[in-house]
Order: sequence, then C-alpha cells, then structure tokens
Amino acid sequence: MTDTLDAFPLDDRGLLLGDGLFETLLWTGGGLPHLDAHLARMAAGCETLALPAFDLDEARALCLAAPDQAGLGEARAAVRLTLTAGSGGRGLDRPAAPVLRLIATAAAAPLVTTPVDLVLAKTRRNEGSPATRLKTLSYVDNVLARAEAKAAGADEAVMRNNRGDLACAGAANLFWIAGGSLFTPALHCGVLDGLARRRAMAAARALDVEVHEVASGAEALDAAEAVFLTNSLIGVRPARRFEGETFGPHALVERLREALRDPSAT
Repeated sequence: MTDTLDAFPLDDRGLLLGDGLFETLLWTGGGLPHLDAHLARMAAGCETLALPAFDLDEARALCLAAPDQAGLGEARAAVRLTLTAGSGGRGLDRPAAPVLRLIATAAAAPLVTTPVDLVLAKTRRNEGSPATRLKTLSYVDNVLARAEAKAAGADEAVMRNNRGDLACAGAANLFWIAGGSLFTPALHCGVLDGLARRRAMAAARALDVEVHEVASGAEALDAAEAVFLTNSLIGVRPARRFEGETFGPHALVERLREALRDPSAT
C-alpha cells in the first residue's frame, strides 16, 4: 500500500511506535546503483520483525520516481524508502494481517569531500536487540549520539555498545587500520550490516588486505593508523580527529575511497 506524506494517517504504527524500516539510497543523477541490495536488506528486515513481505516492484518504482518528483532528477540525491507496519489498533499488538505502507522521498545530497571529526558518545547501542542490526524507524539513540557530537563541535559520534565495544557512528559504519590490516566492529556488537561496509571489506580483500571483524574498545582507535566511516551516501569518508588523536592521509583509505566512489563524483 502506498501513501503520500500529506495523507499519512495519524494512527500509523511507524509514527506511533517506530514499527517499520527504512533504506537510504544514493541517486547519482541517473540511477540507483545499489537498489536491489537495499530492497533485499529491507525484505530481510521484514522477516526479522515478523512483518509481511512488501511488493518489490512497487518499492522499486517508488524509489526510481522519487528524484524526479522532488525536482532532483539530474542531481545527486538521497532517496529514502520508508516502510511502516501500517495502521493498527491502540497499543502494541499489530493487526492480524498488517497492511504495510510504503513511501519514497528524495532530498539533495551534495558530495562530501572533507574529512570527519569524531567524538566518543555517551549514548550506547543495545547489542542484545535485533533492532540494533536493522534500519528501523526507532533511531532515537542515533539522534542523541549525533546531538552529542554537534554539541562537542564535531561532525559525528562514535558509539559503543553496553559492553563497551565499539559499534558504529551515528549514521555510518566504522573502520580503522592498524598494522596494515583493516578492522571493523563485528555485527554482534550491535552493528548495522551496511551495504557500503560490505563493499569496503570486499574491496580490501581484493587488494590482499586482511579484514578483521572484531569486538574492541575505543582504545583501538587511539592506536590506529587511520580511521574512516562508510555509508551509502558518503562512500568512504576519512577521519581527521578522534578525541585527542589526529589522522593524516592514508594510502589504503584512499584506495578504498576510490573503489567505492560513485559516478556522480567524477
């Protein structure tokens, strides 16, 4: 079921309870390079949340139409596909047969070329929750972590889980380089299985770089040669600072950045 934003009902479970999922896709000015992978991840999320399957063709058509509808057909844009559990009765229980609601919107997303300044957030990830590994509509922890970063004069927050293990940034996956190897927090640390994360690890392995998915404390970043973030919009974004540490350019980061570069960057 598709709705427009101006007709979005006030009893929608996504609005009232955060019961739903979303995907953020890069529109390069002429296409959505990783559309099928995003839809596959959303479909897997529906299975995890015990939601019925959505119409893949409808979702694909909504995503492809959104940039033109926003007047951004020729621009670099972020397309957001939102899926909610639809309308339900009062309380937590879903209807016996939820009728899903799908909406796609687009917004300008200029290419970011500057390095990122990071701080360690106090807000934690709940590694025990299935929702932590999905792009659900319940993103308040990420909102709070990003607010911490902005209040500290930084661009983005590094989040740990309740055990103190590194997890991610507010809106990106986290990587660091040490001893010539690439490290990233393991999914069981409460990490989103990011699509750009997957591509970065594959690109590193193609360069014969060892890749380690680990549970590590924040001290790993203090000892790192380089730190960077990934997501579908930024590709690879190197870090300039983390707390008291500073990082310069690194050859491997640049090679991975080139490997994940989108066509609109040329």
